Formats: sequence, structure tokens, C-alpha cells
Amino acid sequence: MTRVLALIPAYDEANHIAQMVAGTRVHLPVLVVDDGSTDDTADRAEGAGATLLRQTPNQGKGAALRAGFGWALDGGYEAILTLDADGQHDPAEIPKFLGAYAAHRADLIIGARDFRHMPLSRRLANTVGKWSFSWAIGQPIRDNQSGYRLISHRLMEAVVASSEAGFEFEVEMIVICVRRGFRLDWVPIRTIYAGERSHIHAWRHTVNFLRMVVQTRRSRQ
Repeated sequence: MTRVLALIPAYDEANHIAQMVAGTRVHLPVLVVDDGSTDDTADRAEGAGATLLRQTPNQGKGAALRAGFGWALDGGYEAILTLDADGQHDPAEIPKFLGAYAAHRADLIIGARDFRHMPLSRRLANTVGKWSFSWAIGQPIRDNQSGYRLISHRLMEAVVASSEAGFEFEVEMIVICVRRGFRLDWVPIRTIYAGERSHIHAWRHTVNFLRMVVQTRRSRQ
């Protein structure tokens, strides 16, 4: 039987984390990496049945994911499935990822959202990001920002030493997957927005994303 672990990085998500853990545990064991939360995210995650890793102070989503990857690699898991803690990913869709992995054994399976169902500002940002990153990497990328994804053991090994601490780590993950000739796949997921507070610092994220785009494009030349 395939051993897959669900990983939820969390920062100040006390309002959502217990529900996310409970829904995810229906399908998979859950590891929550609490990224220096100032509320009771960690306690609520443990109370809902998750295994907990704490990192302090807050280090960013990329650092939290890498901590979880290291834990999963040490535990011998074949793959990891990542979900955001803010309620924008529906755990009921986990079987889509597991089914796709069983069928194709792709190294990276990303949940692709329908940008038409996003608020206008996010729709524009994600559309422009998708176009620019597809141009940089040289192939169509349906959704480079989605954090709902399944990552194979060998891709975890390839990215765990990354120095990207923030959201850019998830972009770098796609670059490494493609550059190494690993298989990239997609499953459609619901696009859920309910006024959640974003932890993305827009200007810093934009600058770092553009840096990733330029680096990716230059590496093809």
C-alpha cells in the first residue's frame, strides 16, 4: 500500500486548522508544521489529531514545507500531499490526487484552479503569473501558485535543500521537476475564496516571483 502523508503548513490559522485536519484525516495521516504562530493554531491542530512540528520564529511557507519534507523522508513516506491551512483547499478532493498518482506516478501533481472564480485582483495576478512563468519555463503551466499538490519521494529529495523560504519555494519546485525530466501532472480543484486573510506580502512576493521568472528563463539560454 502506498504511504502518503498530508502536510499542512500553518501560521496563525486557529480559525480553520481543526476543520482542515479533521477533513484531511478522513483520507491520510496529517502532519502540521506550525510556522511560529502567535495564536493557538498548534494546540488546535494537535487536538484535531495531527502530528505537530513547531518552527520558531516564523520562517515562511517554504521553510515550513521543507521541514515537513524532511520529516516525511525520514519516515519513509513515498509521497506527500500539501494543503493550505486557510480553508481554500477542500480535503474531499484528496482522492483526485491519490487516483492520479496511482494511475501515472507523476512526481508533481498540482491542483489547478479556475481563475474565473477568483476575486478580480487575484484573477489578474494569477493569470499574468501563469503566462509569464509558462514563457520562462518553456511549456504551459496551468497554475504555478496552487499549494494543493502531491509530491513524490524523489522530488522531495531534490528540493529539500532549497534556500527559498517563502511562497517562491513552490515555484522553484515546478522548475526542478521540469528541469530534471520528472513527470508533472494536474487535477482540477475547486476555487474557494471566502475573504480569508492572505499571508502574502504583495510587493515582496511580486519581486521574488519576477526573480524566479528571470532565473528560469536564463537557465534555458
